Amino acid sequence: MRVDLTDHEEPEIGLVAMIDCIFFLLMFFMLATTFKQQTSSKPQKELPVQLPTAEASVVRAGSADDALVIGVDRSGGLFVDTRPVTVQELHTILARAAAADPQRRIRIDGDRDASYQHIVRVLDLCQLDGLTNIAMHTRD
Repeated sequence: MRVDLTDHEEPEIGLVAMIDCIFFLLMFFMLATTFKQQTSSKPQKELPVQLPTAEASVVRAGSADDALVIGVDRSGGLFVDTRPVTVQELHTILARAAAADPQRRIRIDGDRDASYQHIVRVLDLCQLDGLTNIAMHTRD
């Protein structure tokens, strides 16, 4: 048998070896990377927000006496100047206040355990009657 040593072949790139190396690197990074899984089975639809409390507040001299005070307790009960009222009575009181003075100050004293929806209901009633000078009262 005779071996021809003069014939030169063109160099080839070993694609099979390169593909094996790429798959090996891909598998390494897939196994080495951790993916964060959601802990609960139900997707989270709300932001986990805890509303802050006021550390300091500003008291204006003489302005607290003329404000119409609306209280909201934790169950959604409404009070005007410590007198319990219904939503319809509050609407009537706010309409009268807006007719007398559209810039009348309104102060909402909401319980810290009151639902946000109850406070929004009072704000909607004030806006419906055109009262925009509204303040929220906080306690230390």
